[in-house]
Amino acid sequence: MDLSFTPEERAFREEMRRFFRTEIPAEIREKAGKGEHVSKADLITTQQAMNKAGLATPHWPRAWGGRDWTPVQTYIWLDEMQTNSVPAPLAFNTSMVGPVIAEFGSEAQKQRFLPATANLDIWWCQGFSEPGAGSDLAGLRTSAVRDGDEWVVNGQKTWTTLAQHADWIFCLCRTDPNAAKKQQGISFILIDMKTPGITVRPIQTLDGGHEVNEVWFDEVRVPYENLVGEENKGWDYAKFLLGNERTGIARVGVSKARLLRLRELAKLERIGDKPLIEDRHFREKLTALEIELRALEMTQLRVVAGERDRPRGVPNPMSSILKLKGSEIQQATTELLMELVGPYAMPYHAGAEPEGDNDPQSIGPEYAAEAAPTYFNWRKISIYGGSNEIQRNILAKAILGF
Repeated sequence: MDLSFTPEERAFREEMRRFFRTEIPAEIREKAGKGEHVSKADLITTQQAMNKAGLATPHWPRAWGGRDWTPVQTYIWLDEMQTNSVPAPLAFNTSMVGPVIAEFGSEAQKQRFLPATANLDIWWCQGFSEPGAGSDLAGLRTSAVRDGDEWVVNGQKTWTTLAQHADWIFCLCRTDPNAAKKQQGISFILIDMKTPGITVRPIQTLDGGHEVNEVWFDEVRVPYENLVGEENKGWDYAKFLLGNERTGIARVGVSKARLLRLRELAKLERIGDKPLIEDRHFREKLTALEIELRALEMTQLRVVAGERDRPRGVPNPMSSILKLKGSEIQQATTELLMELVGPYAMPYHAGAEPEGDNDPQSIGPEYAAEAAPTYFNWRKISIYGGSNEIQRNILAKAILGF
């Protein structure tokens, strides 16, 4: 298999690189590259700039903003975005609910939601995981009972990322509790977060941040027309969604940028009388990661090259390999950064009062302030999108035949 780029693909890479470096504000890219907090306003600015240029949803159908790119072009677009530390379009919008509505939604739902979803005029969050039903998602218990022209929703979702910003939530709800299999009897429903009966409660994570939430539904009445596709077919739509999510979840470009930054910082940190980059043991660890990342990139290119022969909408089990290894490499980069900054990884918070400045400050170099929060936050990478243990089960069943 020839994995080298054609002249046209190399020209396309230069076009994407030029756009990301000139049309996305440098201060946003710098914050993202350093691992600092990127605000809601920053994300909206970035996505709307990309959407204006037709670059926010290239994988959508052309009728709704797609570009009919080849899988290789889509790969290049994503790789250049990540390598240049550009915050990606909100995944809940562009990689999850948007493709589901475009593929399975009614014409009225497409007209109502897709343009606003692409431009981040609607901020979506994902209502999948529940207490006791995370990686074993089919065990979910949040119910939706039909009452005339409405659904009545009761239950709880957890680990709902950025629900504090969300205008709408796309939920998996159990609509047939008597289904023969737990994967059956589940429906995919769109819910306005301003609906009475919805409560969002923050979960403070180990890094001190507020990224995830609990979402409670207490007799929440939702128009029946907010059902996507067919009743009790939500599990099929969820598999379609998760296939889209896992394709880009390797985040090769993110790891490239992180390893490049590690090399630069290792020139600043000293061990004894020489820069850390000259330490043989540190270089061995850095080089081993670079080799693993290169192997992952080649694997991703092989998956991309094979996508042209796959039926549209059919998840590729090979994406589980990308998710599995990609998350391990991402976590390894944060471990190496912790080793690099040493005791300076321990941040302190400038404000002791609740209304004070709670941004992490470093006792050493400024770049060390985000090392520990990022390390702790990125422990989640091997869990979301289906835990790595689940990915191994998928590979054993779908590829190895066990």
